[in-house]
Amino acid sequence: MTNSLRPHGQQKAPLPPARSPASAPGVPSPRPPEAPQAGTATAGPDAKPVKQRDAFFDNAKYLAIVFVAMGHAWEPLTDHSRAAEALYMVVYSFHMPAFILISGYFSRSFDMRPDRLRRLITGVAVPYVLFEVAYSFFKKWADDDPSHPISLLDPWYLTWFLVALFVWRMTVPLWKVVRWPVPLALAIAVLASVSPDIGDDLDLQRVLQFLPFFVVGLCMKPEHFQLMRRQEVRVLSVPVLAVTLAFAYWAGPRMSSAWFYHRDSAQELGAPWWAGVVMTLAMFGCSMVLTSCFFAWVPRRRMWFTVLGAGTLYGYLLHGFLAKGSRFWGWYDDYAWLNSPVGSVLVSVIAAAVITALCTPLVQRMFRFAMEPKMEWAFKRDATELARERAKP
Repeated sequence: MTNSLRPHGQQKAPLPPARSPASAPGVPSPRPPEAPQAGTATAGPDAKPVKQRDAFFDNAKYLAIVFVAMGHAWEPLTDHSRAAEALYMVVYSFHMPAFILISGYFSRSFDMRPDRLRRLITGVAVPYVLFEVAYSFFKKWADDDPSHPISLLDPWYLTWFLVALFVWRMTVPLWKVVRWPVPLALAIAVLASVSPDIGDDLDLQRVLQFLPFFVVGLCMKPEHFQLMRRQEVRVLSVPVLAVTLAFAYWAGPRMSSAWFYHRDSAQELGAPWWAGVVMTLAMFGCSMVLTSCFFAWVPRRRMWFTVLGAGTLYGYLLHGFLAKGSRFWGWYDDYAWLNSPVGSVLVSVIAAAVITALCTPLVQRMFRFAMEPKMEWAFKRDATELARERAKP
């Protein structure tokens, strides 16, 4: 069904401003080179302090990717459990919006500079090509579907996010100059939701319908995240989540969860065109509220899982083989007890454990050739880099 994806220490200081993005922006992102501790100097007479990775965002990315994996694991359970369907709908309301919002936040400094364009290609475009081909061959083999096409224009399963990320990042200069970026992005999303002729090329429905969350991230400032960390927001998030779960339990049998994927127009979902307008705006509001509730509970201090936040791209792309394989090989049918409450809990624990393992530094080292290829041979060196080399003793 689904085709989907705190600063170190206990201090309560405002969150630091967004840094220049790494190869893939904040979410999911490959791990950058290790940096010295904040406040320490690098070698050289002109050395400057190097900032540490922000634990809040690494924690948020890790927790969000855990919800992504659990959502994929719950999908087969939704046909047998109304509670699983309610949890599934709630999680799908905020896990990708949270990723995309952080991605936009860390894209604020993108300016088409040559080094940033190179990182966009090696950290997003190249992994897209490699994993789109890998997933296509996997489906041919695991699903016994030799006719499945290999097409870079029609993303299959999780790779849609890399296409969207590339397109969103390339449009950053536009959003910096328009007067009302968020309303404009929402208007584009609404128009996409009522346009069935967009088609499947590059999964443009998802690119356009998820666009507002990216633009919101672009417009956010550190104090906005600080605001979500207030005690009042935490307290308020508890009844909000309880009401949302109750509503999702009621809506489960009455509403198609396909609305949460943002991959189809209203007409393609069998609804009148005006439903696309209403649902797009309503779900945007709901997702923003639940995403704020999620951020309110993300730890700001360094946790045992903080280091895993740097490897969420690895976990995101690699866990898809197991998620799809479990359907292709009929695991949920062979082990009917998985549809019981105990089985649902076990499935959740396994999904969290698997995604955690796939985000570890060991896995990052093993698959860095695909996620973060250097590819110096493919790019020209700009004048700044040449000047640095000439200045070396």
